[in-house]
Amino acid sequence: MSPALLLIGVLTYFAGLLVLARCVSHGSGAEGFYVGGRESPWPVVAFGMIGTSLSGVTFISVPGSVAVNGFTYLQIVIGQLFGYAVIAFVLLPAYHRLKLASIYGLLGERLGPAAQRLGSAYFILSRTLGATGRLFLVVAVLHTLILQPLGVPFWLGAAVVLVMILLYTVEGGVKALVWTDTLQTAGMLIGLIVCTVLLWRPDAFAQLDAAGLSRVWVGDPLSRDFSVKALLAGMFIAIAMTGLDQEMMQKSLSVAKLRDAQKNLLVLAVLMLVVVAVFLLLGGLLALYAQEHGLAAKGDALFPTVVMQHLPAWVQIVFVLALVSALLPSADGALTALTASTCLDLLRVGKEDTRTRQRVHLGFAVLFLALVLGFKALDSTSMIYLILKLAGYTYGPLLGLFAFAMFTPRAVPGRALVAVCVAAPLLCAALDFGQPWGGYQIGLELLLLNGLLTWAGLWLAGTRAQASHS
Repeated sequence: MSPALLLIGVLTYFAGLLVLARCVSHGSGAEGFYVGGRESPWPVVAFGMIGTSLSGVTFISVPGSVAVNGFTYLQIVIGQLFGYAVIAFVLLPAYHRLKLASIYGLLGERLGPAAQRLGSAYFILSRTLGATGRLFLVVAVLHTLILQPLGVPFWLGAAVVLVMILLYTVEGGVKALVWTDTLQTAGMLIGLIVCTVLLWRPDAFAQLDAAGLSRVWVGDPLSRDFSVKALLAGMFIAIAMTGLDQEMMQKSLSVAKLRDAQKNLLVLAVLMLVVVAVFLLLGGLLALYAQEHGLAAKGDALFPTVVMQHLPAWVQIVFVLALVSALLPSADGALTALTASTCLDLLRVGKEDTRTRQRVHLGFAVLFLALVLGFKALDSTSMIYLILKLAGYTYGPLLGLFAFAMFTPRAVPGRALVAVCVAAPLLCAALDFGQPWGGYQIGLELLLLNGLLTWAGLWLAGTRAQASHS
């Protein structure tokens, strides 16, 4: 299919999103922007959060990783089931009891304003890097498939995508996202199902097993993908990247009743497991197809190459729209959540200060564009593992901060708080790059290690502060 027709399809899709956002968020005000008026239906939130949780990185990188790693990524998703249970029954009750608009208000309640600002700062760093990494991947694919053949430079394509996102988030916020994310998730899943069905073969599982692609469990304790490490990593990735993440929690906070918000998360956990399993199956089918047809494409390039060069034209438009659908929930939600956390936690402005909120929103859009161009210079072949690696460094201090605030709260001087939360990831980096233990490789359990070091440092600092005052 010609790039011009694909571009028309994408622009039409954006126009539909803008109309939907304007219709559902008209007159919503500050409460609608920050927490959706606290009246979002939980089944709609659960379905829409699939797109936010998975994003374009899952759509491209997870299928592309199967040729190298088999189905081992499923270990992480199984571990996430336990993490979602912790969020539903430990974190959500605390958030709802305090009626928070920003979840970092819990840190402020337990540890003081310095902890709230520090937690928000780490979230802003974490979500900015993660969201722009995801945004880069999908914009890069769209550039290759559509914009480059039309002579449009990469930076201009990225800027246009961000302007489109700004148009439907700057006023509606969470109120709009609850419904636009639902439409986008549906688009992504339709693309997944269509491509899987087209590539399916009757003896697929036997062929995957014969090719060594169906491996799920890893028994080598020294491996980065050792099953015990992966399950624990998955659990704490869910806790940190969902339960301690303003973007993910803002939709659950928009559900009026705690019980319904808990249902939302538990249903989301099960749906995530099913959807990722289908993505991995698709990745296996793509790997088999590439082997049979002698394709050189691998990693993040495999899925787009097979679809755009070997499948019918109508599938190409389905794929492109599904790719856009996978892109938007992580980018639009991140912009909204980063704006909320900056305004409420760092700047401490009132919810009704619309002018400041809009300026912050625009500022983050500009920052997103700069970082997307930075990721283009880096251009990793598999963004999913790069993003999870970055999360280990940036979400680790958040994990330690929340564990300390909820289970061992005590006064910690502001300087000590900052020192511990900076020292812990630096120590993790030294351990990670040094690899000092005779062949043992640190994998995604880096997040848990980082959180433990942060908690231990805060506990020691709090104990010393108590001793000095007694």
